[in-house]
Amino acid sequence: MIRFFNRRKSNINSITIPDFGWKKKNSTKNIIQWENPEQTLFLSLNYFESEPDLPSLKKIDLVRDFYRGQIIQHNGGLIQADFSELSTYKAIRTIFKIPQKPSGIVYLASLTIPFKNCSYVIKIQAPEIEDVGLRDSTIRERLMKEGIINLKENWFIDPYRSNFKKGTLMNRSEEPVHDMNFENHPLSQARKLISEIEEKIIFKPQLKKLKGYDL
Repeated sequence: MIRFFNRRKSNINSITIPDFGWKKKNSTKNIIQWENPEQTLFLSLNYFESEPDLPSLKKIDLVRDFYRGQIIQHNGGLIQADFSELSTYKAIRTIFKIPQKPSGIVYLASLTIPFKNCSYVIKIQAPEIEDVGLRDSTIRERLMKEGIINLKENWFIDPYRSNFKKGTLMNRSEEPVHDMNFENHPLSQARKLISEIEEKIIFKPQLKKLKGYDL
């Protein structure tokens, strides 16, 4: 657990997050970065000293459309976008997927904590490095045998808009229910880590003085 102290004003040191015992790679006034010992997972705490460009912190459909529009510009896809309550602060939890070349996926799990004139973003970056595609093919074969899916209709889906077909859509193997059988998969690890951060994040008292994001 990393502890930061600054009594003067809010900054990147105004929150505490678990670092999981990982090696710190970089530290500035706007970003702190760590990587796990295997160099397969990356964690960062980011501080933005400007008004967030989010469309809303009240209407989740607007938020999902906003992120969906951003991620498809990178040929990616939306796996999750939901509101999350962290202590007395409202956050947005997102998970994206972005295809790698020549193969595999990078998963990006984030918590965005917006205020009126600044924001904090915690990110987990989890690329597929080993056994690329094994989770997909194993679960796809099983679901097809069970008659639950077919590749033409319901293997690739947007989790919130069934008629959305752009980018690299989520597939059914990436649903949370399958994480228990693939605990070492980068998506499973990213979901587990971001959930642990949600549970253990600590906000310093100076943040109570900030104006909230009220859109």
